[in-house]
Amino acid sequence: MPGALTSERNDDVRRIVRRWPSWGAVAGAVVFFCLSFTPSMLPRPWVLQGLVGALTATVGYGIGAFLGHLVRIAGAEPGRRFRHGGWLALGMVGSAAVVFITAWSVRWQGDMRRAVGMDPRLVWWQWTLVPLLALFVLALLVGVARVVRLVARVVVHALGRFVPRWIGTVVGIAVVALLVVSLVQGIVLKGLLAVAERSASLANGSTSPGIMRPTSPTLSGSPESFESWESLGAKGRDFVGHARTKAQLSAYSGRSAREPVRVYVGLKSAPTLAERARMAVSELERTGGFSRKVLVVMSTTGTGWVNERAAEPLEYMYAGDSALVAMQYSYLPSWVSFLTEDEAADAGAALIDAVHAKWVTLPAATRPRLLVYGESLGSYATENAFAGQLPDAVSHTDGGLLVGPTPDNPMWQTITAGRDRGSPVWRPVYQQGRTVRFAQRPTDFVHPSATWSEPRIIYLQNGSDPVTWWSPNLLWHKPAWLNSPRAPDVSADMSWYPLVTFWQVACDLAGADNVPDGYGHRFGNLPTYAWSKIAPPAGWNDADTDRLADYLRVHG
Repeated sequence: MPGALTSERNDDVRRIVRRWPSWGAVAGAVVFFCLSFTPSMLPRPWVLQGLVGALTATVGYGIGAFLGHLVRIAGAEPGRRFRHGGWLALGMVGSAAVVFITAWSVRWQGDMRRAVGMDPRLVWWQWTLVPLLALFVLALLVGVARVVRLVARVVVHALGRFVPRWIGTVVGIAVVALLVVSLVQGIVLKGLLAVAERSASLANGSTSPGIMRPTSPTLSGSPESFESWESLGAKGRDFVGHARTKAQLSAYSGRSAREPVRVYVGLKSAPTLAERARMAVSELERTGGFSRKVLVVMSTTGTGWVNERAAEPLEYMYAGDSALVAMQYSYLPSWVSFLTEDEAADAGAALIDAVHAKWVTLPAATRPRLLVYGESLGSYATENAFAGQLPDAVSHTDGGLLVGPTPDNPMWQTITAGRDRGSPVWRPVYQQGRTVRFAQRPTDFVHPSATWSEPRIIYLQNGSDPVTWWSPNLLWHKPAWLNSPRAPDVSADMSWYPLVTFWQVACDLAGADNVPDGYGHRFGNLPTYAWSKIAPPAGWNDADTDRLADYLRVHG
């Protein structure tokens, strides 16, 4: 018996490790690889195309192998001569298809680059490397899968010596699955996160070129500040270091200006979110932030970044009579912080609640307008401060700007799902636009034509932003944003394919910031127009907004 088991196990090793891929597996890989070249949300560089090609080919390989296995079990496997002809046909047709689709994709990608205002010319020889890169990654993934399968067989055979075969099979597969999950979570993911954390920690301790410690007492990190320059972190130093001076603001407006208030509390300032939020309020009190005309609570992204294009417009509009406050909860990139969304949500709630608690005690006639802002993961943090409820956001603030929302934003989900009949998911109209409006271009703010009451909430949302539209649902369901009519920046050539589009849009995430303004996850000077609709100073008009946007486009 032991000898028979050993012989059977050795046969499994040879069959799994040395066996040439089945016809169905190769055919599935070729079909899915070709589908991966079809247009998606954004232009892709050749390396990303190679990666998405490998991932989708792996899926196709698995499906084809499974179907082939079913054919063999059913006893319907064709004869040797037919199999030989099938391999010959697959080799010829598959090779031709790969060559054709690779060449044709250069045209597709050129058209997509032209559509977003990028140079349509591509380095053609780089795209000839796409099939080779995809084949290399595919071989690695298939190799890993075969090793896992081999381990499962060994475990099942070992258990078969002590328990019935069906029990050994179930237990063996469960044990190997548990081992794989533990390996991925405990070693691979932890290792990647550790590397990302070390890299982010070093970046957080750096200072960007040209950024100097401020001398104005209205800025955190200055000699008078409760917050040390070192405690702010890299993004906090950027935030206060980019603040405009009173002289610069006066030169633009032609009238007397004030030194703007910018408060930032870094991750190292205190161990808990509650303590950091209290420190932010203390710093606002020290700088006189609660006596300004407008006060903005800005939820940061994972790294602690605040978009300067959203921060500086209000300072120009109010000639420095403004206060901006932000708090760092992490220094990890948003793609890592996204795995721990609760931390972002808790940070947004802690800061907004702390500022609001102080603000609400001030005389209503003299306290500043209280606004909230968040971009990307920061928008998720901002929404969660109000439990994802629009009425709470409106009743507790004087307006809000949410940029590039994630698909997990609770308030965004409610608004999008409850949009007025006939409005598309990429530009929803909610309750006739009385409170909330969505925009991708400056002209979008005037639609719909119904009265826009105050407070106002604005979402800046691009139709081609994978940060907003990527979702696990793409695996099995066609998204509403691919229905007609489509957003103007979504290609008419894009189609939804099960198990393929998910990986295409996932890879688009990596290039979401590498496109011109108005596409992907880039919003340019659109926050200037948004703030002018949410909280315009007395006497402010559209001509003032256009002038400021033009100025910041050059000098921002």
